[in-house]
Amino acid sequence: MTLSPVLKRLASPLILLSLLPFAAASCGGGDDDTPPPKTVLSVSGDVTTQTQFTLAQIQAQPATTQTVSFGSGTGQQTHVYTGASLWSMLNQIGITTNAAVKNDVLAKYVIATGSDNYRALFAMGELSPDFGNRGNQVVYAETINGTSAALSSTDGPLRVTAPGDVKGGRYVSNLVTLKVGTAVSAVHVAGGGTTTQFQLSGAVATPASFDLAALQALPAVTRTVGTTTYTGVSLWNLLNAADIQASSTIKNDLLGFYLIATGSDGYRVILSLAELSPDFGNQPDIVAYEMNGAPLTTTGFARLVIPGDGKAGRYVSNLLALEVVSAPR
Repeated sequence: MTLSPVLKRLASPLILLSLLPFAAASCGGGDDDTPPPKTVLSVSGDVTTQTQFTLAQIQAQPATTQTVSFGSGTGQQTHVYTGASLWSMLNQIGITTNAAVKNDVLAKYVIATGSDNYRALFAMGELSPDFGNRGNQVVYAETINGTSAALSSTDGPLRVTAPGDVKGGRYVSNLVTLKVGTAVSAVHVAGGGTTTQFQLSGAVATPASFDLAALQALPAVTRTVGTTTYTGVSLWNLLNAADIQASSTIKNDLLGFYLIATGSDGYRVILSLAELSPDFGNQPDIVAYEMNGAPLTTTGFARLVIPGDGKAGRYVSNLLALEVVSAPR
């Protein structure tokens, strides 16, 4: 039988040798049977590198152990968790910021989402050691009766913590994604100056405008920071009175909301609404209109004050606007 030219070429030794790697790859056996490490956590959004972590990679991060207590549907819980710092992990990957914008990281947030699409939002200022320093972790182990063990099947293999929260709504179990976002504001800034009023808008049923008289007509609270005593109104009460438009059909929908505070010069920071809610972070933040018994002057008639922060980067002077936003899903 005479071979066709095509078959003669296929039968040549060089062609046969060139096919061997493909033949070997298609056969079982040896190390090729070992499945690749499974991704347990994806990090995306406004980061330098979209990253997928395996459990082993997370366990290789510098770890700390923390004891946390929080309320749940089954009563008060106390846990000892081991894991990696959420802030450190995000910074290792690289949070995308604009160097030309002062404290641009304070306009960023991260959303932690579980395998069931349950989510909770954390403001970067809340996480940063320079500001809120909450100590949130991505945890993979729990100490039970003095013995460290993997998280239970209901919580694991990963969970994010929210130290200091009153209730456990932001302890997202079966954590699968972290998405970094940037606040999107609808407020137009004219370019500075001393403010005499600010607007409350966004995802609220009752938008409003506040001047000094309007603030002074509300129940007053005081907060002392170092040697300075501020007088003003509770930020949470101000927002709650405007009726935040969270969905009643989505479990803890409020945990996906954030607040943008904007000054007259365009300086912008965000807080998660969970930071403010008495059910979760319960932070005593205020919109101040007096400092040590005297009206604010060059800092505008109203100033956002965050008493628990290490630095004053989230103290927004010449307050121009407060916007309530539900982060996109």
